[in-house]
Amino acid sequence: MTLARPIVTATGLVKHFPLGNPFFGRSRSYIAAVDDCGFSLAAGETLGVVGESGCGKSTIARMIIHLVKPDRGSIELDGAPVGQSGGDVRRLRRAVQMVFQDSYASLNPRHTANEEVSFGLFALGRPRREAIARANEALHLVGLPPEHFSGRYPHELSGGQRQRVNIARALAIEPKVLILDEAVSALDKSVQAQVLNLLVELKRKLGLSYIFISHDLDVVRFVSDRVLVMYLGKVMEIGPVERIYSAPSHQYTKALIASRLSMDPSRRTAAPPITGDPPSPINPPPGCRFAARCAIAETLCRTKTPELTSTVGDPSHWAGCYATMPGSGHSKAPSAQPVVRPQ
Repeated sequence: MTLARPIVTATGLVKHFPLGNPFFGRSRSYIAAVDDCGFSLAAGETLGVVGESGCGKSTIARMIIHLVKPDRGSIELDGAPVGQSGGDVRRLRRAVQMVFQDSYASLNPRHTANEEVSFGLFALGRPRREAIARANEALHLVGLPPEHFSGRYPHELSGGQRQRVNIARALAIEPKVLILDEAVSALDKSVQAQVLNLLVELKRKLGLSYIFISHDLDVVRFVSDRVLVMYLGKVMEIGPVERIYSAPSHQYTKALIASRLSMDPSRRTAAPPITGDPPSPINPPPGCRFAARCAIAETLCRTKTPELTSTVGDPSHWAGCYATMPGSGHSKAPSAQPVVRPQ
């Protein structure tokens, strides 16, 4: 697949959260939420981001829209750097909007659906009549006819309807990119399907790009064009969705895929695909973050962090694993020369 021009590019993003204060000159401990992560999002693409809880998925999302400021790294929108000034951030937030997991907590309980959707337009200086008309258009777009829903308060809406209001609020600004952070995980399966189908239709109709964050691998497979796999603040693997699901390269990705429940009773899981506990994110050790739980880890894996390199035969598929890195010195590595992914 040939990707269109990048609309969002993140390079070398780092976010460490300090713990307490230094004591008598001791170095401060920190939580490595995100550690040297980079990716690009093409126009019209959906990038799925998966990984265990605490791996840094939501922190990346918040850094992209500058709810959390990166310690290091850069973010570009349409090739232009953002985050250097307040004007940059305002421009970014007009082009990139976010839908959060908790549909009820994301809404003001004192605002009707129309007031909630139009609030951002008021903040941007739109006239009241224009903002209300645009809010009604957005509500209609997400399947909530304004004649029935514009005057309803959050407690008068179901979970799926509240999430549609959140999506409408984001769309009212006319963004280019939507970040969906576990946007359907709190909904039951039938409502999930409705919202996912809505997102697919909106993407086609409006030419949107999505960053879709979820722990549900089946949902990510349904909506995504490419998938980024994270573990303990690091990118483990990134590539086309069908390649990731049919031929994963990193041992962690293989464990994630194997952990999905099968609908076939004859294919029951006899042994856990992954064992042990994740290492502490506080001052993590050198080397591959997954080495402590990896069945094929060697000394090299525990001493030096692997770079993302292209897998053999597929320049669009990258993994940070010495076992797949040509010429790395790992006993299972191919012999060809590696191609390192630019950060």
